[in-house]
Amino acid sequence: MICYVHIVRYPKYLEFFGMLSMAIFRLPLVFNRNIQFYKLLGCGKNGSFDIHPDWRQWAVLTVAETAKESVQHTGKFLQWWWQLFHCEILRLKLLPIEGHGTWDGKLCFGNLPPKTEYKGPIAILTRATIHSKKVKRFWQHVDAVSAEMKQADGFITSVGIGEMPWFRGATLSVWQTKAQMRAFAYTQPFHKAVIVKTRKENWYAEDMFVRFIPLQVSGTLQGIDPFKGKLYLAPNE
Repeated sequence: MICYVHIVRYPKYLEFFGMLSMAIFRLPLVFNRNIQFYKLLGCGKNGSFDIHPDWRQWAVLTVAETAKESVQHTGKFLQWWWQLFHCEILRLKLLPIEGHGTWDGKLCFGNLPPKTEYKGPIAILTRATIHSKKVKRFWQHVDAVSAEMKQADGFITSVGIGEMPWFRGATLSVWQTKAQMRAFAYTQPFHKAVIVKTRKENWYAEDMFVRFIPLQVSGTLQGIDPFKGKLYLAPNE
């Protein structure tokens, strides 16, 4: 499987076309025979995980069995649209290697093992559908976890993405090594406590956790390449 995440930022005063794209893009993606799964996603304010939407920033996630190039995943229409509106794009090409859970009841990244021996740079997708009665509890913990993550050793960047504000969201984060990511996940006190609470209090109706090898990254967000000097990928990927 190959996954692409395109994070797209529209120029100021053109955010309407970003919202419009979430309706228009469904048709070309449905008929794109190169991909097996896709999601059209909003982003949190300022591109981070936030309860407030960022109307200028949107994301497209696609998964394919064999298609390896960006244009195969999006199709020419999406590429033309982004170029027409002078969008800024950050592209991530990802190889899913470990994980558990489902998205809309589907194993959209294939039947993955829970663990592997891989130790290098890693991207993490954590997504969930939150029970309506647990939404308040969930969002009470988000800011503290986000602050803790941004200070963690090996953290490079993250973006909050989701299908529905407040109820169906995800975080995509990128780390310099798997060991550093695990150190944050299982030793940072607040994050560790939240993991326990999610299970004990049954916050989620559905959840998914997937780890990826970053194969390629390109582009910028708000004029910044978040990976420059921080992410070192294997050659010839």
